[in-house]
Amino acid sequence: MRPYILAENNWKAIKDQEVELAVLPWGATEAHNYHLPYATDIIESEGVAEEAGKRAWEQGAKIMVLPCIPFGVNTGQTDIKLDINMHPSTQAAILNDVIEVLDRQGIKKLLVLNGHGGNNFKPIIRELGVKYPDMFISFCNWFQAVDKSEFFDHPDGDHADEMETSMVMYLRPELVRPLKQAGEGKAKEYRIKALREDWAWAERRWSEVTEDTGVGNPKKATAEKGKAYFEAVVQKVSTLFVEMAEADLNDLYE
Repeated sequence: MRPYILAENNWKAIKDQEVELAVLPWGATEAHNYHLPYATDIIESEGVAEEAGKRAWEQGAKIMVLPCIPFGVNTGQTDIKLDINMHPSTQAAILNDVIEVLDRQGIKKLLVLNGHGGNNFKPIIRELGVKYPDMFISFCNWFQAVDKSEFFDHPDGDHADEMETSMVMYLRPELVRPLKQAGEGKAKEYRIKALREDWAWAERRWSEVTEDTGVGNPKKATAEKGKAYFEAVVQKVSTLFVEMAEADLNDLYE
């Protein structure tokens, strides 16, 4: 029983435990090329949350990792079989309910640990911050914590790519099919220049962009690369956990 993992604990252990920071991992359930499981984003987010939580706890941080939310925004993948979409409005309702509990019980800090690129919590947190002015509500994208180019030969992908494949090879190797069965993750780009340059945005229709559901070449993935990248991410995320847990909400700025 890890004292910083809510799902593993019981009322006897929890009822008197002080919690300064609640961490909510958030993933998605979606196809990841031919070789990775639908739970890839869940596996990664839980893995980062649990290991970073362990290291933060060992440094004295009073944190609690909540169960992972398994569904994310997949509005561009409506025709991909069993990609389970959760609308942003549903995410807002879930976050509201979680924050309502934390606020009522005096746990005033929440960090959403996001592992899915389709999730965008910024506008939701802006709105909920007005509703719960005493709460410190934040999120981070763990997959942006470190520079992928330091670890991978093909760092430009963003879905079932070399990074994600390497991560799952390290965390759950039994769920990864042989790379010879993986698609190459080739993705089409918009013809509209501004959309290619990322200063304008429109949602991609996934099945028109990629044949195998992947975006990024996974062929050079290894468990060793996954371990090195995971360790670097966890180190940064655990530092964030500690800093947030110890932060004085009346003295946040310097």
